[in-house]
Amino acid sequence: MARAPQNTITTLTTIFSLITILSLLNLSVAHYDQYHKNLSPKKLWLKREKLTHLHFYFHDIVSGLKPTAVVVATAKSTNSSSTGFGIVAVLDDLLTAGPEPSSKPVGRAQGITSSASQSEFGLLMVLNYVFTEGKYNGSTLSILGRNAVFSAVREMPIVGGSGLFRFARGYAQARTHTFNTTTRNAVVEYNVYVLHY
Repeated sequence: MARAPQNTITTLTTIFSLITILSLLNLSVAHYDQYHKNLSPKKLWLKREKLTHLHFYFHDIVSGLKPTAVVVATAKSTNSSSTGFGIVAVLDDLLTAGPEPSSKPVGRAQGITSSASQSEFGLLMVLNYVFTEGKYNGSTLSILGRNAVFSAVREMPIVGGSGLFRFARGYAQARTHTFNTTTRNAVVEYNVYVLHY
């Protein structure tokens, strides 16, 4: 039997090795290329969606010995802006069942607000409503939206949540209950409508 020349054996071995390596690479690419998978809601123990209405009062205290909203940044032009454009505040405001600060606490509004309009007083609201009472204790709702504070009713979207509000979506309506022009402290009534599992 005639022997194949050494060059042919080397070439065939190289080709076989390349095919093997490419096959393995192709398999690993196919394996890692799948970054998503469709799941049944039942797999995450999700049942039928519910619509929940929450009603509470938001106490925004900017003055006094223990303010719950503090300015953390301003732009050079903020002081000359009629809208306070560029001001950024961090807040940890009390949420209560009634409009009085002594009402039953139901949670906290924690997050950041920023004056984001040069033509009217409009705030960008990035907040978590952290509930500390009753059935929703430990659950949160996340708000991300515009608050035109001098409008009678403002609507902001609910973009998510945690705990019993996991997969939440909906909207929050805000109405100013009281605003003290001297202290600039405010109490805002919130009606929140949220779909969740």
